Order: sequence, then C-alpha cells, then structure tokens
Amino acid sequence: MDKKYNIRDELNKRVLVLDGAMGSLIQEYQLSESDYRGARFSEYPYDLKGNNDLLSITFPDIIRQIHEQYLDAG
Repeated sequence: MDKKYNIRDELNKRVLVLDGAMGSLIQEYQLSESDYRGARFSEYPYDLKGNNDLLSITFPDIIRQIHEQYLDAG
C-alpha cells in the first residue's frame, strides 16, 4: 500500500524542493505588461512582462494557484 504524505509533516522533517513548469503555467494566464506591473511598478521605466518573480508581488493569487496545482498533483 502506498504511504500518503502530509505536506506539513514533511516540511517539519526536511527541506522540500517543488519543481515544475512554472513559466509554462504562468503563460496560460496570458498576462499583459500592465498585469506584471500592477500598481506598485506602474511607473517603472522598463518592460516587466516576463519577469515572473514580480508576480509574487503583483499577482500573488496566480502564484498561489499554481503552487496548489503542484501540491494537488502530488
């Protein structure tokens, strides 16, 4: 029988590395330049589209949804 893992229990025991096609999943949302900018970076002088790290600030719900998909997939 396969052992079921509880993510919280595992986090208490060890460091976990979650790896996946983050960029591909972000692309499915078809975000615009203004989505990447959000209010915080609206006046930034350079293009920000494709800077996926910013989405943790400007669109944290999308990043959360993607991580939940990883966890649901096991």
